[in-house]
Amino acid sequence: MYWYEEEIKRIERIDKSLGHEPTVLFYGSSSIRLWEGLGADFPEYNMVNLGFGGSTLAACTWFFERVMQNYHPKALVVYAGDNDLGDGRHPEEILIFFQQLMTKVSVVLGDIPCFFVSLKPSPARWQMEDQFKYTNNLIENEIIKYNANWKFINVFKRMLDKSGRPMTKLYAPDGLHLGPFGYELWRESIAEALAKVL
Repeated sequence: MYWYEEEIKRIERIDKSLGHEPTVLFYGSSSIRLWEGLGADFPEYNMVNLGFGGSTLAACTWFFERVMQNYHPKALVVYAGDNDLGDGRHPEEILIFFQQLMTKVSVVLGDIPCFFVSLKPSPARWQMEDQFKYTNNLIENEIIKYNANWKFINVFKRMLDKSGRPMTKLYAPDGLHLGPFGYELWRESIAEALAKVL
């Protein structure tokens, strides 16, 4: 995990520059980190962007205590797991990382409302469609069975066209990262979920 060290040091400095206690923390991979309009998209919440580039769900779990130790939010939004599959990990491994993350969240932040944004159907990784669907299914079922304070936000289905393939207009030219239309769709989905608990 040493290759994330500079990124982790960067987000460790964020809390020192804030003039407020964040209401909502956004945590995860580059889909979170690159969300430049995140604050403007959720003006009703004092939020902070704790995404770090290229991160996996394994990395998010590994660094959780270190990143979160100075925060006391009312809600947490997580997106990660996409890169784990891209690195060759299996869906069952990602479920284990998610289970570990749930435990760490409970210990560090308490039983606050938490939201897991489903893995997105990226055109660049569409050859792994079945793995993405299976991973989402494992995590959603885990949330339904065991953890009442976690909610699953299913953006996967909303990001498909009528033929069941990813809508390219939602993505940046690399077919992996989100474009403005993709972030607008995420904003709507997450805002709807947050509004039910905050």
